Amino acid sequence: MSRRRSRARAQTPSTPAGASAAGHGPLDLHAAAVERRESRMQHRVPVAEVVATADANEDPGDPEAVHRRALEIREFRMGRGARPAGFDVPRPTVTAAGTSSVTLPVMGMTCRSCEVRIARFVRRLPHVQHVSASAVHGRVTVESTEPVPPAAIETALRKAGYEIGRTPWLERDPRIWLTAGAGVVLVAAFAAIASVTGLAELASGAGDLSQGGLAVALLLGLAAGVSTCMTLVGGLVLGLSAAFQASRTAAGYGEPGAASQVRPAVVFVGGRIAGYALLGGVLGAAGANVTMPPQLTAILMIVVAVVMTILGTRLTGLSPRMAGWSPTLPMGVGAKLGLSGGNVSAYSDPRAAGLGALSFFLPCGFTQAIQIYALSTGSPLFGAALLGAFAIGTAPGLLAIAGLPVVVPSRAKPTLLRLVGVVVLGFALMNGSAGLQLSGFTLPSLVGFASAAPLPGTLGPDGVQRITTYQDAGGYSPGNIAIYAGYPTVWTIQSSTTATCAASLFAPGVDVRVRLARGPNVINLPALPVGTLNYTCAMGMYGGRITVVERAAEPAS
Repeated sequence: MSRRRSRARAQTPSTPAGASAAGHGPLDLHAAAVERRESRMQHRVPVAEVVATADANEDPGDPEAVHRRALEIREFRMGRGARPAGFDVPRPTVTAAGTSSVTLPVMGMTCRSCEVRIARFVRRLPHVQHVSASAVHGRVTVESTEPVPPAAIETALRKAGYEIGRTPWLERDPRIWLTAGAGVVLVAAFAAIASVTGLAELASGAGDLSQGGLAVALLLGLAAGVSTCMTLVGGLVLGLSAAFQASRTAAGYGEPGAASQVRPAVVFVGGRIAGYALLGGVLGAAGANVTMPPQLTAILMIVVAVVMTILGTRLTGLSPRMAGWSPTLPMGVGAKLGLSGGNVSAYSDPRAAGLGALSFFLPCGFTQAIQIYALSTGSPLFGAALLGAFAIGTAPGLLAIAGLPVVVPSRAKPTLLRLVGVVVLGFALMNGSAGLQLSGFTLPSLVGFASAAPLPGTLGPDGVQRITTYQDAGGYSPGNIAIYAGYPTVWTIQSSTTATCAASLFAPGVDVRVRLARGPNVINLPALPVGTLNYTCAMGMYGGRITVVERAAEPAS
């Protein structure tokens, strides 16, 4: 035994057998274990706190009672920082079935695998009948035939790799924040390079469906894999891959091979191809234009943004508390479905394949172009082939994203996952902003909206105004045009490409929703009152406005 440990044992007061602290029997703590636990505590308990929480039967001046109480608070304090009023060691309660139940807060739970691992270790304790762990609430409830000492539960939790206490909202490690900041800089630099080099315009100019059939559908899929559509689908793939890796780590598995690491993306892409082909056949059979209402599209994009925000926050590690917010089945339901083994997690192959198939309904200009073309064919077989070819074309871009962790050294993977989390958060911010734009909220847009002074339209002698907007892969220009209130307007939109979100125009103020064709597209607007008419693409990624002003009175002759 080391000299330091011997000295700690000698300095630790013995606890009389009949002593009672806070209504409990004395904590049977080995001195060496106490020393190890104390070294991990980040906050010492002030003497004033010990005295304030002591029982009326305890003598605050008794050094032994003070020391015993300090150990209890350090071992079972409810979270970090200041203690809540009336804090005490959680006491077991008697349930209606006559069993003993105690609930303790647990730090570090982030997923279903954490819950299963904790339940497995705690269930080994004597007299334990049922264990319910919740990553969302950060706690574990233990039911037993006889009261189980909290110290024994804590020992089991430590063996499982967790600690008693409430998980903090914000991470305190400055290295994680520095990594996230570096990720923000890299994402901003990539966005600037893409804007300067015209990468988006290059991708969107891959071709026109009306001139190429299946070949163009495949090329459009390749282009969509590096376009704004990646903000929707890429975030889901990254989130699935990260959830799969985290689940394996939490379950205690070793480092997976390259094939295993890209498995979530392969399953997602497989489900995506199958779903696109099946639903493409349905569209071909329907032979009519099927579009989602704008408000439903806005709600879908906001929901996707919320999910991406949670996934991105989990990956970056900036908020340990939010890391446990992943939606999962309750433990009882999972056990009845046979999901209580070590593979239980937020990831499953059927769920990944289902998400891939449901990505068919995510708004994307490329996807909508293929969908409308499939509708126009009136052929189920050709519609299925078109959408299937398009989904195959998007596969390389999606698999490339998921394959990044395979080529990165193991020691660099935590940093890579944090950087990926920043990318997912960026996608979430873009989708949330676009969804709010579609729902009618006027916000400073992240992409595609101009805020310059409006350019004037022309008022003809027939009392009709005429304005022209030019639509290309980068959005609409000019982004702000002024017209006079009280006069009808002929709005011509000159489209140079249809393989972009900007080709699906939505102006909620005048109930206009149109799919632009290449060339001139004429929209007749009624006389409008003074104000602003905002319009966006179907994804909310690009947009502009028409400013309606009062015409100045002509001077008297």
